Amino acid sequence: MIVVRPGDLEHEVRLERKIQDKSFDRAGGDTWEPVDTIWIGIRDDLPSRTERNADGMVSNTRRARVRMYWRDDVTADMRLVLPGDNGAADRVMQIVAGPAELGRRGGLELMVEDYQPTGKPA
Repeated sequence: MIVVRPGDLEHEVRLERKIQDKSFDRAGGDTWEPVDTIWIGIRDDLPSRTERNADGMVSNTRRARVRMYWRDDVTADMRLVLPGDNGAADRVMQIVAGPAELGRRGGLELMVEDYQPTGKPA
């Protein structure tokens, strides 16, 4: 049986969910609210960076596998935010696959993707 172990969870992140913004004068961007602060394990896929043209911007895309303790409230429309160290930018990871249950509530596994702009608009 697959079980997430405490030693596998080395990153403390914010679990956030998108909320509906009913104001009509707001332009662009989504609004997110914190759900909880949790510990996760991150394993970046290799090769870890690819370039993609999305909405006219060239960006780095980094995919990773994330494991966490079992929760029944995690959905695919949430995201994880890993605070940056020493003034570095936060790593914002959108859930792109999962969550998948490991064993019998032994944990959850997700695939995430984060994007970072890399230069001028295409």
